[in-house]
Amino acid sequence: MAYLQITLPVDPAYRAAAAGVYEQYKQPFLDTVLGALSKELLVRDEDVQVLHGFGTTADAEAYLTSELFTRDVVGGLSPLLKADQDVRVYDTV
Repeated sequence: MAYLQITLPVDPAYRAAAAGVYEQYKQPFLDTVLGALSKELLVRDEDVQVLHGFGTTADAEAYLTSELFTRDVVGGLSPLLKADQDVRVYDTV
């Protein structure tokens, strides 16, 4: 199993909008992305994180170049970010 963690620096005023983007694309992610197993939104004062579960790290890396991610998700979130997102892929051992 692999995880894709995306940390999004979003001001509290835009958290609801960011959550809306998450909700809009959660089911399409689970239904259409190869190897997608889970997707969770984690919220704290400093930022929000989206934790994606995949079958393999290759599946996670492929998602980062998909139209769903580059066009839809990034396009919806970009106006809400106060800095660049932090993207990390982890493998389980």
